[in-house]
Amino acid sequence: MRFCLIIEEEYRQDRMPIVVADQLVQWGHEVDLLEPRETITNLSNLLEYRYDAYVLKAVADGPGQSILEAAEAAGILTINNSRAIRLVRDKAVAAAFALAHRLPIPSTYFVTHPRLLNQIPPESYPLVVKPSNGSSCRGIYRINTPKELDTFMMMESHGGFFLAQHYVENAGFDVKIYVTGREVYAAIARSSPLHGRITEKFIPLTPAMKKLALDVGRIFALDIYGIDVIETPQGLMVVDINDFPSYERVPGAVRRVAEYIIHAAKRAEIQRHRRLERNLRRRQAAVEKVLHTTNRAENTSLTDVSGIILQTKKLHSKVK
Repeated sequence: MRFCLIIEEEYRQDRMPIVVADQLVQWGHEVDLLEPRETITNLSNLLEYRYDAYVLKAVADGPGQSILEAAEAAGILTINNSRAIRLVRDKAVAAAFALAHRLPIPSTYFVTHPRLLNQIPPESYPLVVKPSNGSSCRGIYRINTPKELDTFMMMESHGGFFLAQHYVENAGFDVKIYVTGREVYAAIARSSPLHGRITEKFIPLTPAMKKLALDVGRIFALDIYGIDVIETPQGLMVVDINDFPSYERVPGAVRRVAEYIIHAAKRAEIQRHRRLERNLRRRQAAVEKVLHTTNRAENTSLTDVSGIILQTKKLHSKVK
């Protein structure tokens, strides 16, 4: 099979997804690496290359998203799909979409500038404030009371927008859950960046964790993804969703991701052939219907002509 992995500039030196490309090649598949900031993409020839899938580990506002959407428009499989990536890449959109589908997440405000945080009701504090397009736990702050807003505004030089979420009491660590397709296979407890030094350890996956992870994938239509959850007195809560995470320290992650890409491509190929067969059957049925109608019309015409000839003969006999 042939695959195109789109490598954003931010991930050129990262292990993922290059190691997935290496694994696919080792298994005998053909893989091209496309770096949007280093080469042009001929949109006129997307179908001629006939990749079985385009794969993207996205960055916010990266050019890879446009190429992925172009491939989708040409009818080529993409992993993840572009709509799912857009939904999770903008944290404000992800929060609204999750709340609309009754996923458990903290109450959330969208804030365009730190000075607007003073409009949030005091009863919503403590707050966790983070960039709406952030990643890798960068730029996350806890603000315990409105009195701390001045300090935050002096510290924060981020030029984008923010999410402000109500801080929910929890065990002091996030649980990172990793998924490919419908396989939930790792949970890592990571001490929250809000609690000082970060440590990590594997913990057992619970049925509730698996269900929540699969619910997120189904609702957002994600293929390869991870979620961060916290354990609260009210149950599990989702605090972040990542398309194509780094899978650091996850045993067998490279093999699982590569296997899923192949599986998804084969499934898409089967579905494509089934669509072609259905369309062919429809066309054949339409042709047969036209032929049947034409034959009936011809038979009717012959019957009518025979009747006219017979009636003419009878009239002729009477005249004689």
